[in-house]
Amino acid sequence: MKVPILRLAALALALATPAPLFGQAAVPVEEFTLSNGMRFLAVVRPEMTTVSAGWAAHVGSANERPGITGMSHFFEHMMFKGTPTVGTTDAERDQAIIEEQEAVQEKIRAIYRDRREAARLGEIDDPFGQEELPEEFVALREEFDALVEEQRTLMVKDEFDRIYTEAGATGMNAFTSHDQTVYFITVPQNRLELWFWMESERLLRPVFREFYAERDVVHEERRLRTESTPTGEFDEAFEAMFWQSHPYSWPVIGWPSDLRVFTLAQAEEFYDTYYAPGNLTGALVGNFDLDEAKALAEKYFGRLAPGAEAPDVVTLEMEANAGKRLDASCDCQPQVAIRFHTVPFRHRDQYALDVLAGLLNGRTGRLYKTMVLGDEIASSAAAFQQNRKWAGLIEITAEAKGDATPAVLEAAIERELRRILEEPIPPEEIQKVKNQVSAAAWERLDSGFFLLVQLLVYDSLGDWEYINTWADATLAVTEEDIKRVAARYFVPTNRAVAHYTRKAGTAAEEVPAELADLPGPVQQQVMAQIRQIRESTDRAALEGMLAQFGQMMGQAPPQMQGALQYVEQVIRERIAELPEEGEDAR
Repeated sequence: MKVPILRLAALALALATPAPLFGQAAVPVEEFTLSNGMRFLAVVRPEMTTVSAGWAAHVGSANERPGITGMSHFFEHMMFKGTPTVGTTDAERDQAIIEEQEAVQEKIRAIYRDRREAARLGEIDDPFGQEELPEEFVALREEFDALVEEQRTLMVKDEFDRIYTEAGATGMNAFTSHDQTVYFITVPQNRLELWFWMESERLLRPVFREFYAERDVVHEERRLRTESTPTGEFDEAFEAMFWQSHPYSWPVIGWPSDLRVFTLAQAEEFYDTYYAPGNLTGALVGNFDLDEAKALAEKYFGRLAPGAEAPDVVTLEMEANAGKRLDASCDCQPQVAIRFHTVPFRHRDQYALDVLAGLLNGRTGRLYKTMVLGDEIASSAAAFQQNRKWAGLIEITAEAKGDATPAVLEAAIERELRRILEEPIPPEEIQKVKNQVSAAAWERLDSGFFLLVQLLVYDSLGDWEYINTWADATLAVTEEDIKRVAARYFVPTNRAVAHYTRKAGTAAEEVPAELADLPGPVQQQVMAQIRQIRESTDRAALEGMLAQFGQMMGQAPPQMQGALQYVEQVIRERIAELPEEGEDAR
């Protein structure tokens, strides 16, 4: 992936609950399909001087299986490695090195198979541990590392990005979620053909160079995003516990044991299955000629050979019939998370659940007013509703203040949920929620970039027209609808609860005030990204992040501005601490 630090902003904004402004005309989207089955969504905006362009593969972690978890996210990295003509000075030797690396890795996998068997029998503790490694393994690693170094002498670092940057393009990045992988960039209007060529080339002739070395990069990303955060590994366990049968139970980044052993052959099979044109959607938002864009799409993306239809996810979530609990002790402030199973994207109950979450969430929501301002037992309290392609959830979180315990927070949340069921909900409170969601969504739709992301995300979930139909469905939500979904989903047997208590002898990481309004999971990810920045010694990479961060901030909605400004400040501070190129480190 191009710039890991920017993924957080893109993903948080893309997976929020966007919607069109009530009373506004529908977004005019032109849809067309190429001869090979790839679909395109186009929104012409003559007032713009650029085109936000992107494409989505309708594949995420839910499409994986045990043994290859994390493969979708891994491809997000691999798709920036180039082609036979982009990213290398010697394509023939580059390909030969890839084949030699694969032969070495097959021998390494054989040793891992033996070590897994030894661990199963209790002969060793960790099949991937660095202790008591056989001499053959050490020699193979040295042989493999030598091949990696040779390949790097042939590589043209970041050439894919450089070609775009020299043409005036900005913001190249990507993100992976449970249901989709999205790639995007903004190009000047007179460089749109470059985008068609570049993106179709990396789909037509991808080269998975540094395949195994990049797995190590993903391991480090996992360490920073999950293992180095106070609650990261417990949040992962909570997710695995919450989903009984669905593939949503494993993390998008994958399980560590799978990341150690999946193969290039498995990756190629995965690519052929899920990156075929019938499983892709392209999108354009900006100043371009529609007929010209259609011709360019067929000229370049039309080169991709049609593939078989990608398989659906068929393992559905079992109906919840028992409550679940997780108790964890960590280097964190005491907190609680309560989850309820809800519904997939575009289910008829989604709209009432959105409004219900809005009643609870935010500084004007019931949780904040009661728990933070009223009883003063929490420093933060939030609720969010997420509808994934195959299933959904509503999660309520709170972090303790003073001597409050997770049990106290849980009881306070339960009181607020009972109030929804037992007391009248003032009409003006419902209307306020609708107005708030509407206003925030309009600002996102006003940005060509965020409109692009929403089109690709919603199309991957099943229907891009949600952008134009959400308003009427949400306006129609009544108090009776809210109470009905609360009674249906807020039941003990449909619930999972996580209590996090402070580990003895530890002090919780202080969260900057600029991040206080972010949902707990997003807050944790931001803090992990900040740690990554502060540990970085690559001044050039940080300067590149800073250059792209300016564009990201200019397009972000108001609720993200404070957090993004703080991250930008951290980047600047870290750059100031590092020596300039050619200057000796002190």
